Amino acid sequence: MLYASHSAPAAQPVLVLRLTGRNGPACQYTDVLRGQGLSLIECFSFEAANDAIQAGCRVGLLSVTHVADLAHLDKCEPFVSNTRITWVGLVAQELIPLPRMREFIGEHLFNFISIPAQLDHIVLTLRHAWGMAYLRDFKNASSIQPTPLNNDGDFAMVGKTPQMLQLFSQLQKVARTNASVLITGPSGTGKELAALSIHRQSARRNAPFVAVNCGAIAPQLFQSELFGYEKGAFTGANQRKIGRIEAAQGGTLFLDEVGDMPYDMQVNLLRFLQEKTIERVGGNDSLDIDVRVIAATHVDLAEAVAQGRFREDLYYRINVVCIEIPQLADRGQDIEDIAKYYFSKFASMHNRSLRGFSKAAMNAMLSHSWPGNVRELVNRVQRATVMAEGRFIQPEDLGLNRGSADTQLMSLEDARAAAERTMIRRALAQSRNQISRAASLLGVSRVTLYRLIEKYNIRPEVITGAGRSFAGNAGANADMEAHK
Repeated sequence: MLYASHSAPAAQPVLVLRLTGRNGPACQYTDVLRGQGLSLIECFSFEAANDAIQAGCRVGLLSVTHVADLAHLDKCEPFVSNTRITWVGLVAQELIPLPRMREFIGEHLFNFISIPAQLDHIVLTLRHAWGMAYLRDFKNASSIQPTPLNNDGDFAMVGKTPQMLQLFSQLQKVARTNASVLITGPSGTGKELAALSIHRQSARRNAPFVAVNCGAIAPQLFQSELFGYEKGAFTGANQRKIGRIEAAQGGTLFLDEVGDMPYDMQVNLLRFLQEKTIERVGGNDSLDIDVRVIAATHVDLAEAVAQGRFREDLYYRINVVCIEIPQLADRGQDIEDIAKYYFSKFASMHNRSLRGFSKAAMNAMLSHSWPGNVRELVNRVQRATVMAEGRFIQPEDLGLNRGSADTQLMSLEDARAAAERTMIRRALAQSRNQISRAASLLGVSRVTLYRLIEKYNIRPEVITGAGRSFAGNAGANADMEAHK
């Protein structure tokens, strides 16, 4: 019974994602499907696919016909997991028994068809998928859709890159549960916005969202701020005060910068997380507390645990689900989208005569490293809308100089060398300078990694935490000599 599919337009748009790009083989059923009244939109990049979704595509067709296509599944997985589109797979029969293919089908596809296949079967499946997508959109439109925005609309999570689509999907998944969440990422990436998005999409959305900056509370006030106090509990306690935890009753408690919490205060928080009860300072009654706990930090808590700066039992208590927020410099096109979003907001407040960003200003933003992440970008755009004198924002209005090295393009060779140096240092740091493990992370041989280390003059003392695994590796020079 597929009556729902007949509610869709006659020329149903179907997104055809080409994993191998323009140079790869085309889907063998494209022409005949168009003859059946389906409007196929072939996309060779995620940006083009996003545009197709914005234009109304609700069904996607993914063709996996060769073993080589499996290598592209990891790259497209964050995009395919986007719940706004229903995916149907055309899969070569010999690939279906492969574990990776089965895992991908089970997790991300509405349905799949083994090829070679009957044309009628493909058309029927696509129309069924379109009908289910239509019903889903109808249900969403008739219900309140929580969005990753603050109530007052001051700030928003903006992005359509694969990293952000994956992040939005993760936020939506964890919002359905009451599990504790740890949000990690550099300062300024929007960790509190992510926590607020989880709250707004959860069943607790109508209850309080209480944020606590753990690093901003003086140690001597920490317990009274979190747990509250009774009248007369100490000098100056003239009346009972409700603590932050109790104020979040029924809602969400957001512990920002939990990695900066004083060590001797961590045990108090741990007891609350274990028992779900608190006692106000100066009181004897235990109060049952029903809150969902979300913590955030820019600190590497695993490293803090190893150094004795953070309790291991508290770390595992708050780290049930870990979500990492990507830094702005890794988000490409999102830089332009965020800048335009906040320009439209601030220009209406400060300077209505502004028309947008000049080409030089946009190039300067795309070339900037953004150490302050989204917070820095928002501040620079707001500053520019205040300081700009012409009709278009210039690099100087953003505080970015035209002639600075940061805004100049480098050659591809220099960019490749810089990228290799950065990734080698990261791999060595992550592997604690174990060459074999670092080479495995980078997907190269040990010999190749030794050559690159020598080529870029990456010395042990330059790498954070360098130790015996790298500097003291007696086999390094021997391996190099043997393969020169």
